[in-house]
Amino acid sequence: MDKINPSDVSRRRLLQAGAGGAVGAVLCGEQQVTAIGASDNPSIYEQLGIQPMINAAGTITALGGSLMPPEVIAAWVAAAAEFVDLLELQDRVGERIARGIGVEAAMVTTGAAGGILLGTAAALTYRDRSLVSRLPLPTEMGMEVLRQPSHRACYDHQVLSCGVRLVDVATREELERAISTRTAMMFSYNIHEAEGRISQPEWLEVARARQIPTLLDAAADVPPVDALRNFSAAGFDMVVFSGGKALQGPQDAGLLLGRKDLIEAAKRNTSPHCGTIGRALKVSKEDMVGMWAAVERYLQLDHKAQEQELEQRLAIIEQTLREIPTVSTRRIVPPRANRFPHLLIFWDEQRLGLRYPQMKERLAAGKPPIATARVHGTGDDGFLISVFTLKPGQAEIVGERLRTILLSVA
Repeated sequence: MDKINPSDVSRRRLLQAGAGGAVGAVLCGEQQVTAIGASDNPSIYEQLGIQPMINAAGTITALGGSLMPPEVIAAWVAAAAEFVDLLELQDRVGERIARGIGVEAAMVTTGAAGGILLGTAAALTYRDRSLVSRLPLPTEMGMEVLRQPSHRACYDHQVLSCGVRLVDVATREELERAISTRTAMMFSYNIHEAEGRISQPEWLEVARARQIPTLLDAAADVPPVDALRNFSAAGFDMVVFSGGKALQGPQDAGLLLGRKDLIEAAKRNTSPHCGTIGRALKVSKEDMVGMWAAVERYLQLDHKAQEQELEQRLAIIEQTLREIPTVSTRRIVPPRANRFPHLLIFWDEQRLGLRYPQMKERLAAGKPPIATARVHGTGDDGFLISVFTLKPGQAEIVGERLRTILLSVA
C-alpha cells in the first residue's frame, strides 16, 4: 500500500490506498482534495488558546473519539462540494453500508446515542405512523421499555426522551410477566452482558416468541469486525454502533443497523423531516458519506496488521520502562468493548511515593498534555495506557514521559 501524505492527496490516490471500490464510484476523479485535519494543523486549536494533547486514554467522546484517516477525510471533503437530496443520500448510503456489512438495513445516525433515540422511536411508531408526530408520547399512554437492572447507563435518557417508562426485569420469569400490550421494546447494552442474569440468547428467545422489538447498544464493540453483523445475525432487531471510535468515521456519526421496517421507521422520525422527535439529530451529507467511507475502509482493513502495530506501540513503552525499581507491566484486552491491546503499568506506590491518580495528573500537566483514562473491563489495578489513539511517534513520547516521572521519585 502506498504511503499517503495527508496534506497533498488526490481522491483517486486515497481510494487506491484503501477507501474501497464502492466509495471510489462516488469519489473517483482528478480533482485534488486537501485533507485538512486538526492533527495536521495544531495551530487551529492554538489560535483558540487550546493545547492539543496526546490521547493515551482511548476512543473517548470527551476527547474527540478517534482521528479520521486520510481517505475518510477525503470522502467528507468531497461530499461538501455538492448539493444532494439528503433523503435519497441516506437511503443509498444505508443500502451500501448494509450490503457491505451483511445486514438487512442501515442508516447513519448522530452517534450511537442518536441511534438509541431513533431506535426507540422506531419501535414505538413502526406499526402506526400517526404516532411519529406525537413523540414524546404522553405518560398516560403508559408505553414501556424493558431492560435488566444491571443494564443502566446515562444513555437511558435517549430511551426515556421518547415518552416511555423503563421497567427493570432481573430474571427471565420477571421478563415474561412484565410483557404486556404496553411493551414497546426490550433494550440492552452489550457492555453489560456479563453482569445480567438473563443471557442474550434467553433475552432474544423471549422477544421473538412475544414479537417484541429488541435494541442493543454496541457502541464500542468493534473490533472484531464480525461484530458489525453478528449481533443482527444472532437476532437483535436493531443494533447501534459509534462511528467515531474504532471505525474512525466522523465523531458525531454512528450506525443503526437491523430490520428494514424498523430502520425505515427510524428515518421517518428524524431530520430532515419536521415535526419529529429527531429533527435536531441532523446528519450532514458530509457525515453520511464519511461514515460510508469509514465502513468500507474498516471492512477492508488488515486487522491483524493493525493489532501488530498496537502491540509494537506497547512494546516501545514497556522497553522504555524496563529496570525502573518496582515497575512491572502487563498487557490486557478488555473482554467487551474497546477490544484493543492495552498496557497496565504497576509500581510500588508506597515505596515511590507516587499514587496512580498522581501519575494521571502529572501526565496531563505536561507539554504536550497526555490524557489517560480507565476503560470498562480493565479492572482498577495498575495504571492503564491505551495506544489505539496514539499517532506515529507518540508511543515513544508517552514512554519517556512515564519514565521521567517514575525516575524522579524512584
